[in-house]
Amino acid sequence: MDISLIEISLLLLAGVFGGIINTLAGGGSNLTMPALMVMGLPADVANATNRLGIFLQSLTAVAKFNQQDKLPKDDLSALLIPCIVGGLVGAVAAAWAPLWLLKPLLLGTMLSVAAFMLFWPSAIPDENSQAYKVSEKRSGFWGLFLAGVYGGFVQAGVGFLLLSVLAGSLRYDLVRANALKLLCSLGFTVVALAVFISQDLVNWEYGLILSVGFIVGAYLGVKLAIKAKPKTMKRAVFVLTLFACVAAYL
Repeated sequence: MDISLIEISLLLLAGVFGGIINTLAGGGSNLTMPALMVMGLPADVANATNRLGIFLQSLTAVAKFNQQDKLPKDDLSALLIPCIVGGLVGAVAAAWAPLWLLKPLLLGTMLSVAAFMLFWPSAIPDENSQAYKVSEKRSGFWGLFLAGVYGGFVQAGVGFLLLSVLAGSLRYDLVRANALKLLCSLGFTVVALAVFISQDLVNWEYGLILSVGFIVGAYLGVKLAIKAKPKTMKRAVFVLTLFACVAAYL
């Protein structure tokens, strides 16, 4: 497959901005998914190909957060297990779902999650707040499982769902919630990507080019997330949520 310079540039640019948005809040796939579909990829192939970039972006961001000592590690297995199990369920469903069902779901849930984030500011606690363990909040377990199902199925907007669980239910502050959000995303993306690869749905050329942009965006996004003040980050999350909602319906 011959890829033009314009296509390479579009994928790299979408990946950089998508990586920044995904790291700070969520919804970056609302840029990268349309970019892949513009290249002529069907929805199911675009959905699968996008996961390669998400995997490498999440790996980069988690390593960077951990390097800065911003990744909580006292409850990792309890956080990851429901996400991974849910991701397997969602990915298997996505691999077999009809295209007419995939497209609406790629754009779904964004507006309701945006309203949640915008009209319930207390959903995001202040810095250094005392977080709950998953065993102390069953709503956290089921929220992570459902986020895993959704993330395994379509990915787009799953960052908002994870933030609503990690910050809203388990009460992590925004920086730590973002770090854990990316770790959870990494967990179910590994499972989803394995399923999509087994079904031969990944376009490796487009996926690797997009991944370069995602990695750069993740690196820049972590630097912004750590340096920004909590109030600034909250506003940024709201703005990015609205932006992603608009992008989802274009």
